Amino acid sequence: MQVLYKSTRGKGETVTASMAILKGLSEDGGLFVPTEIPKLDVPAEKLAQMTYQETAYEVMSRFLTDFTEEELKNCIANAYDAKFDTEEIAPLHEADGAYFLELFHGATIAFKDMALSILPHLMTTAARKNHVSNDIVILTATSGDTGKAALAGFADVPGTKIIVFYPKHGVSPIQEKQMVTQKGDNTYVVGITGNFDDAQTAVKKMFNDHALAAELNEAGFQFSSANSINIGRLVPQIVYYVYAYSRLVGKGSIKAGEKINVVVPTGNFGNILAAYYAKQMGLPIGKLICASNENKVLFDFFRTGTYDRKREFILTTSPSMDILISSNLERLIYRLTGENAEKCAELMQALSEGGEYTITEEMKKGLADFYGNYCSETETKDAIHATYQNSDYVIDPHTAVAAGVYKKYLADTDDHTVTVIASTASPYKFTRSVMDAIADKTEEMDDFALADRLSEISGVKVPKAVEEIRTAPVLHDTVVDAPDMPDTVKKILGIH
Repeated sequence: MQVLYKSTRGKGETVTASMAILKGLSEDGGLFVPTEIPKLDVPAEKLAQMTYQETAYEVMSRFLTDFTEEELKNCIANAYDAKFDTEEIAPLHEADGAYFLELFHGATIAFKDMALSILPHLMTTAARKNHVSNDIVILTATSGDTGKAALAGFADVPGTKIIVFYPKHGVSPIQEKQMVTQKGDNTYVVGITGNFDDAQTAVKKMFNDHALAAELNEAGFQFSSANSINIGRLVPQIVYYVYAYSRLVGKGSIKAGEKINVVVPTGNFGNILAAYYAKQMGLPIGKLICASNENKVLFDFFRTGTYDRKREFILTTSPSMDILISSNLERLIYRLTGENAEKCAELMQALSEGGEYTITEEMKKGLADFYGNYCSETETKDAIHATYQNSDYVIDPHTAVAAGVYKKYLADTDDHTVTVIASTASPYKFTRSVMDAIADKTEEMDDFALADRLSEISGVKVPKAVEEIRTAPVLHDTVVDAPDMPDTVKKILGIH
């Protein structure tokens, strides 16, 4: 069965998986979605015998049907290799009444590595398949983690350049240091004076700028995206939910066919959408528990059916979720409209013009799979502390938001189904927030001294990703205002 891709806003043509990966975004500004969600027809007992790489092939081959077996297996082998510091790639750790799915064992110690270590291989394979002669310019906005993971994935990949924009004052010191020390002749990192939403909006605008596309084409370039709007990011994320389920079956924690709940800390909605797609494929997931920080735009949406970005933007200790425009929610909205692209386009236009939209009562029924809640900054800190006290296990602030929301879910529902919490970053990426929650007298120490102290306390050695940037020189120091982003891109590419 061939799975094709179409736009959530319906004007663009239907394209193959490889073309959807190359384009990143449809011409009409919509996101690519599969024309149908394929079924996962491999028994859980069989999946339980498979490695991460074998599981990835079973899941991804169902979605990326125009890649040959050899092409896809080659992409998978190149992605999930010694870059990960554990053979399992995504181990499950039982702590404090749940299973934490550790998605941070890749090169940049955050869950974005799970998809961004394979995306460059999918993209260069897709370019060859579609006889693309232009260099591909990866244009990305980051709230902290995507940027570094994309830079690491695309560094020195022939035929590509990567330009990452990040909010200069909206990421953790370690996140920033990871980006600005990035090596690679084709990598460019630019700080902006606004917040993540300003960067993301400007990037989307550049994707939809046909005059700019023509200028680029003339100079031998074309844009693509490494943000979670790219279907090549989303499909690899489905894999780890299937893998987690199969591990639970394999170790006898659940029987094949038994439901699990999944808790995902999310701002842009991509990571929980991957779990939703896994459920649509037939993975036995009960509730999808959506955990927000104080920028609780998703929580409010689940509660009221109104998505309203007109609110104060709050900088929190979980910066990767400091987002008011959840791009990937559009893919869920499209499903809720009954795949009515016109209706979806109308709602997205209302969001961009008036800052809000409200879904119908009929659409609201489709949200029954989800439970939304949020954690305040104090509750996030408390969750780090409690998990450490109860289980001698250290989690980062994003994972703590999920752990805190899970406790609220239990209090609200008394539903004790076996639960997997997506653990999205290493505590070493946010040492100050973590150490503030579990240790005393940390004010005087810098982030690297805190990392050493965390290692002593937790018994987990400081990851290579942190050791490497300790003394690395800053290679990228450009900062611009958001309106100047297009000119900056042209300058980088030598287009005047």
